[in-house]
Amino acid sequence: MAWIYLLFAGLLEVIWAYTMKLSNGFTKLGPSAITLVAMIASFGLLSVAMRSLPLGTAYTIWTGIGAVGAFVLGVTVLGEALTPMRVLAAVLIVTGLVLMKLSSS
Repeated sequence: MAWIYLLFAGLLEVIWAYTMKLSNGFTKLGPSAITLVAMIASFGLLSVAMRSLPLGTAYTIWTGIGAVGAFVLGVTVLGEALTPMRVLAAVLIVTGLVLMKLSSS
C-alpha cells in the first residue's frame, strides 16, 4: 500500500508544480489554493508512505515522479521545448527510479 501512497504523492507533486506555475507567483487565488491543498496532500501521502519505505527510496521516487511529470506536462501543455538532451535527462531520471525500486526490499 505504501507504493500506492507514494505514487499518488508524486502525482500530486506534479499537480502542485503545475498550479504553482498557473498561480503567477501566488497572485491568482484559484491556482494558489489548489497548489497549497495539493502540497499538503502530497506531503501527507509521502509521510504515510515513509512509515514503511526507506527515506532515500521514498524521497527519490517522489521527487522523480514530480520531475518527470512536470517535464511531460511542461512539454505537452505549456509548449516547453522538447530537445534530445531534455528527453535523455528524463530517461535517466526514470532509469534511476526503476533502479531505486528494484533495489528496495
